[in-house]
Amino acid sequence: MKIKRIIIGISGATGIQYGIRALELLKNEDIETHLVVSKAAEMVRKIETDIKQEELFSLADKVYQLQDVGAAIASGSFKTVGMLIAPCSVKTMSEIACGVTSSLLTRSADVVLKERRRLVLLFRETPLHAGHLKSMMAVTDMGGIVMPPVPAFYTRPATIDDMVTHTVARALDLFGIEIDIPRWTYNHHTEMAEK
Repeated sequence: MKIKRIIIGISGATGIQYGIRALELLKNEDIETHLVVSKAAEMVRKIETDIKQEELFSLADKVYQLQDVGAAIASGSFKTVGMLIAPCSVKTMSEIACGVTSSLLTRSADVVLKERRRLVLLFRETPLHAGHLKSMMAVTDMGGIVMPPVPAFYTRPATIDDMVTHTVARALDLFGIEIDIPRWTYNHHTEMAEK
């Protein structure tokens, strides 16, 4: 029996690969995944990947319809470790920042915040205007974490897949879920001694 639950939200920003990889990585962990996908994310899936909807859905333990605001993940009594939205669009982040819950995606995020659980947004937008920054600050003030998916080049990634995996694993670190990835090991003193 799986001992932890996490909600994975996929919204309609570029970078659906982040959400897909999160589900793939979590398949190997003792964690139950609960997935909700926005309508715009469905459009992005068709543009950015060859994965079919049923293949995406098969990666999760439970999938919810976007308008099912009576779903388990819409209630604080349904215990989870939190929610990762990967990728997170401007619209989704702005709704969360304002407490607007127009869909199960934003309702679930709102519930995670009110229950003081972990909410991580892989926010996919650049450049930013003041409204974006204010929404980021509002989410942060409420206890959420805004994590733009910035690649780590110290790992010497050979492929885009390497970068996606590393970013998602770092996001999962924030939930106490450790995935085996290259980690920073630089030792300044060792380097100086070798010179």
